[in-house]
Amino acid sequence: MARGEAGSKRKRVSAIHAQIPGGSYFPEAPTCATYTDMPNKPNFYAGGMLDRVSALRKDQSWIDARRAAAETRIVPVWRAQNFMLGDLEAPQAGLLTMADLPEEAEYFLLGLNGETAYFAVDLSDLEDPATHPSFAGRGSFADLRSFGPLLGHDEGNILAYARGLTWWHSRHRFCGVCGHPTVSAEAGHVRRCTNPDCATSHFPRTDPAVIMLVHDGDRCLLGRQPRFPPGMYSTLAGFVEPGESLEGAVAREVFEESNIRVGEVTYHSSQPWPFPSSLMLGFHAVATTTDIRTEQDELEDAQWFTRSQILNWEEGGPYRLPRADSISRRLIEDWLHG
Repeated sequence: MARGEAGSKRKRVSAIHAQIPGGSYFPEAPTCATYTDMPNKPNFYAGGMLDRVSALRKDQSWIDARRAAAETRIVPVWRAQNFMLGDLEAPQAGLLTMADLPEEAEYFLLGLNGETAYFAVDLSDLEDPATHPSFAGRGSFADLRSFGPLLGHDEGNILAYARGLTWWHSRHRFCGVCGHPTVSAEAGHVRRCTNPDCATSHFPRTDPAVIMLVHDGDRCLLGRQPRFPPGMYSTLAGFVEPGESLEGAVAREVFEESNIRVGEVTYHSSQPWPFPSSLMLGFHAVATTTDIRTEQDELEDAQWFTRSQILNWEEGGPYRLPRADSISRRLIEDWLHG
């Protein structure tokens, strides 16, 4: 049974009616449902073993003690790439000690696992990290998406967290209010404007994006963008706009990309996606129309596929599913086997 059809497991939470010029995204007011038995298996990069200890971020003496502790581990990031030990066939998260890194490096607290603290450090100022004694011959920096799916769940979460936090710092070196430089505070979870007449505090931001599997009975709607690998079809997705509800964003994005209208919108799960700074909010949605029309600036193609068709896709064939670590794949797999 598809998620949107599991009526006994739903709890109604809200309904909206979103208008567009000349008509509505919805033939009637849509409903957004959620489950009382939400999936307990977190998506990749979500969950993790760290206690974020937010109450201790302002305790500078505690932070200094953690930084000096021999058991503390450092998660290095260089120009949005994570440090990897081994090769792409059998990678491991590259974790260092404080003694491995320059004293002037800026550290950002990630959290605690037991008594072991984890800090992220951005080494993007290094021209070539391979020449630094801490990295030479020990591993390499690579895009997390190239090796993340082969890591353990906790390792993937820590590396994604470090990438997301260091990216935010790298993009907020100056105050968005007055333009003066900002400095890191509260163990890296705030940046403060250095202009005393402004002194604005800036907090890490993430961009909410909806991602949804639209289904019509025993078939689902998948699309592809020109940048996708050959043959890959995925769920539709888009960013939530100001003043918009999540279910409204689902309906708008589906309509804009495929001309399909949806009725019931069912929340599934979420996934941090720090590439560079998104939170993916996953949904299933029931189609109320079926005629596809794509806009070339959004999708180059969209099609209805049956369960049987997708289950019979062969490796190396003309069609392929999205990457295994993505919530898009999870939405499809749960529908296929639901």
